[in-house]
Amino acid sequence: MGKPKQQVLSRFFSPKPAPSSAAPDPPPPPNPKPSAAHPPVSTVASFSPAKRARALSLSPKSPAAKRPNPTPPSRDAVRRRLLEPLHPAPPPRPLNPTGGGGKGYTPLEQQVVDLKARHPDVLLMVEVGYRFRFFGEDAAVAAAVLGIVAHPDRSFLTASVPTFRLGFHVRRLVAAGHKVGVVRQTETAAIKAAAAAQKGGGAAGAPFARGLSAVYTRATIEAAAGELEGGGAAPEEGSRYLVCVVDKEVEATGREGFDVKVGVVAIEVSTGEVVHGEFMDTTSRSGLEAVLLGLAPVEVILGTPLTFATEKVMMAYAGPTSNVRVERASCVCFGEGGALAELMFLFEKSVDNASRVEDDRQPMETNDDDNNLRGIEGLMAMTELVVQALALSVRYLKVFGMERIICFGSSFRPFSADTEMSLSANTLQQLEVLKNNSDGTIEGSLFQTMNNTCTAFGSRLFRNWFFDHVTFLQLTHPLSHRHPICARHDAVSEISESMGSRHSINNLQDRGDGSCTTLARSDLSTILSSVLEMLGKSLDIQRGITRIFHCKATAKEFVGVIQSILTAGKQLQKLVLEDIDTVSSHHKPVHSSLLRRLISTASSSTVAEGHVNVEMAQHKLDLLIVEYRKQLGMHNLEFKTVAGSTNLIELPVDRRVPSNWIKINSTKKTIRYHTPEILKNLDNLLLAKEELAVICRSSWHKFLTDFSKYYAQFQAVVESLAALDCLYSLAVLAKQNNYVRPIFVHESASSQIHIKNGRHPVLESLLGDNFVPNDTELHADGEYCQIVTGPNMGGKSCYIRQVALITMMAQVGSFVPASSAMLHVVDGIYTRMGASDSIQQGTSTFHEEMNEASNILHNCSSRSLVIIDELGRGTSTHDGVAIAYATLHYLIKEKKCITIFVTHYPRILDIQREFEGSVGAYHVSYLVTKKLLEITDKPLETSPESKDLGEITFLYKLVAGASDRSFGLNVALLAQLPSRCIKRASVMAAKLQEELSMREENKLWRTTDAATVDGPSESSTIVGLLCTQPYQGLAEACRRVLLNMTLAQSYNDVTNTLPSLKNAREFAKKMIEGSLM
Repeated sequence: MGKPKQQVLSRFFSPKPAPSSAAPDPPPPPNPKPSAAHPPVSTVASFSPAKRARALSLSPKSPAAKRPNPTPPSRDAVRRRLLEPLHPAPPPRPLNPTGGGGKGYTPLEQQVVDLKARHPDVLLMVEVGYRFRFFGEDAAVAAAVLGIVAHPDRSFLTASVPTFRLGFHVRRLVAAGHKVGVVRQTETAAIKAAAAAQKGGGAAGAPFARGLSAVYTRATIEAAAGELEGGGAAPEEGSRYLVCVVDKEVEATGREGFDVKVGVVAIEVSTGEVVHGEFMDTTSRSGLEAVLLGLAPVEVILGTPLTFATEKVMMAYAGPTSNVRVERASCVCFGEGGALAELMFLFEKSVDNASRVEDDRQPMETNDDDNNLRGIEGLMAMTELVVQALALSVRYLKVFGMERIICFGSSFRPFSADTEMSLSANTLQQLEVLKNNSDGTIEGSLFQTMNNTCTAFGSRLFRNWFFDHVTFLQLTHPLSHRHPICARHDAVSEISESMGSRHSINNLQDRGDGSCTTLARSDLSTILSSVLEMLGKSLDIQRGITRIFHCKATAKEFVGVIQSILTAGKQLQKLVLEDIDTVSSHHKPVHSSLLRRLISTASSSTVAEGHVNVEMAQHKLDLLIVEYRKQLGMHNLEFKTVAGSTNLIELPVDRRVPSNWIKINSTKKTIRYHTPEILKNLDNLLLAKEELAVICRSSWHKFLTDFSKYYAQFQAVVESLAALDCLYSLAVLAKQNNYVRPIFVHESASSQIHIKNGRHPVLESLLGDNFVPNDTELHADGEYCQIVTGPNMGGKSCYIRQVALITMMAQVGSFVPASSAMLHVVDGIYTRMGASDSIQQGTSTFHEEMNEASNILHNCSSRSLVIIDELGRGTSTHDGVAIAYATLHYLIKEKKCITIFVTHYPRILDIQREFEGSVGAYHVSYLVTKKLLEITDKPLETSPESKDLGEITFLYKLVAGASDRSFGLNVALLAQLPSRCIKRASVMAAKLQEELSMREENKLWRTTDAATVDGPSESSTIVGLLCTQPYQGLAEACRRVLLNMTLAQSYNDVTNTLPSLKNAREFAKKMIEGSLM
């Protein structure tokens, strides 16, 4: 680290107070003059952490408090000392007093106290000169977050940052979860002096007028980022939702466990997206958890009163380490129709404002009335809880001046739609669609693998194609209708083909074949690539358009956004074949009526008058130099500008001047002056410039307000560009990875999945050609359930995940990693895999498994794809087998959905007997060494040779049939468990296997004995003859051979079958050799 910064502090090391006496000291005068006995102390302090703590611990203390070995104070003690006033005589004053006139405060402190009283929940940054200052508790918070120094100054603790770093520090405070308000000076020195002169100088000593100019939070900062000068930090490209939640208890009707109705409204202020929905939820609020997981809001509004379970879930999400802001708003004020009436008033107000603006401009073709009409119609169709949540959101956004975004019906979208596939929150998490499960980033996720978008707004839309809106435990994602899916595939195919047959425009034109279609097709990817690359290097035009709508954009940002949109549109017009003949028309200087309106608005008469005033003041200053030339007799005299001081008259040192001339600065040979006339005209010029700045800001705001009427049109353009970016991204993905276009059967056909040489899209990007592909054959009229067994780490989870991901990619509109794929459109993908608990919710790992299984059984249909990986592991073996068997039986018999079931329970395979032809057994293949089988044959062997478990080679190929073992001990060896532990585990496993075999053998003996008791049969007669002397030994040997053969036949897995067959072979061998005769 570099050398610590050094700062000069005044009044920090102040003189120690006199010893307290019995009588209290009189209060200090309002403006005490510094006495000669106690001048202010100024010192240079190095603010390294150690020195700062030591300095704070030593000031101020009385001399009698000396200790030989002082202990360093704790952080809490230092902070408490900083928060205390410097002088202990007066009592500590809070920043927001409850009463009184603020006696003893400076005018600036009184301003801050009044502002804090009006905005108690806002962290205020007050503009004072060239710095923004924090006061009181705000200073302590800012010092902790920003790493700056907070020190006592008069009545309060204070800290400050420079004005040119405002944007950087605001973003840091907002990222920490604070609501930050910027208080600016609403008047300048020139305007204040002019106002004081008009009042006779009475207000000259008053402080500058200040007011809260902007408020920023995590959900609104990107929508108002244009106001922040010197941003310093890169904006986040992801969505920043503001979510309002209200609920209402209802009677548990319909589905079991539903006891509450939840209304949710999510607003992305920076893009204008408003999504809403109402759903029934269970006591565990699993649906609400899915909403929070999918939207990932940065701010939450809780419509109180909330039920206890909802409150618990919301506070668990917005914990102290999440940096998620929580606002509470009461819904009690909304009586019968109160929330709807408030929203209708907002819509009517927006219509009135629009009509007043239209009166001042030429009539133009807009769709403002249609937007408001659609908004009002959509508002009337909303449910009660959604209307309440929307009204609370409007109230909250009024603080930021952004409530108008609600008035555009085109930006409203419901959570659920019939045209989109349903994916549960568990599916997105367990399949690692949006982020990985290791560190929660997008590295290694499906989204990162497929995302080749060039723009930030295209990336956000591409994410929404995977994850858009949320309903009860379901998130509407990829499309679920065949026609829109095929439309996306057609677009991706055309772009991909144009990449493969790209030619230059000149070559095509030289051929002179007149084929405009060939020209457009071959140039499609070139133009799209250039347009998207240009947009990727420019500003985020989607958020820029929204900032223009909110009147928060700067002139530079406005020009950049509009120029990018116009340039993109001009390039894309080359692809419109109908307009090829009219492209060369250049008769009008400005073709667009919108541009003509913008030009006329920019040349406002008020702004022109301000410019005239500035020019007149400057002209008067320029005329003064002529008079001074005559007065001084110097024909070459010119005004000088030195160190920011303008209009200086520079004369030799020995030159005599009038006594009323003011000396500004000098050198060894010259002196520079300002005359009273120059000072007066400089004040007039400065006043004219500042008045012009005020006029320009007002006119700019009016211009943006007028321009915002076209927000819906520009937003539609941006959304189209985002869709083009997404389609181009999918074409690049298909071209780079040799993906194939999936074929979707007709919707009336049976559900089916046929994948040839399917590959996992994420793992293939890491392994390349080393990835082992697998086939999948599932059909509702044939085998529609696969039971997959096999060794641990053998590739079972990879296989089932790749089937789900290929299905999802196909319905997003992407080509898929396979040699061929024929699919039926599924209405949802449901998964249950992995192990996790929720301590905050008080649920165990097994309870979480059961919740996920319950969600699948309640919501899947015959058109769904269900993936279950090792259900029933968190309880006893018998309970786990029973639950897994019953769950699979329900899916096969009742739901009849396509299912892939991974298990290590051999008993589950018995279900094939009941559903013969519909259920198939598979396993991932492998190779093992002979040592591995020998230790199974001799389980109690403790020789050094038996300590080696052998080697297993995974082939990762799915083949028919069940697996004989799971090889858990080999995984333990791979995890480097101690060798003695693995040895004991292997011996214990062999013992347990032997005991199980003995129990099965005894059970079969008892069954055979019971059969003989029921009555003799032909076979029992033969056995009885054999049991007579001298054939008793031969009969016993035959009995043991038949018993082991029967046991081997009864087992479904090779693990138990092989020992029984080997025992039968041993008995038969001994019988043949006559050892038992």
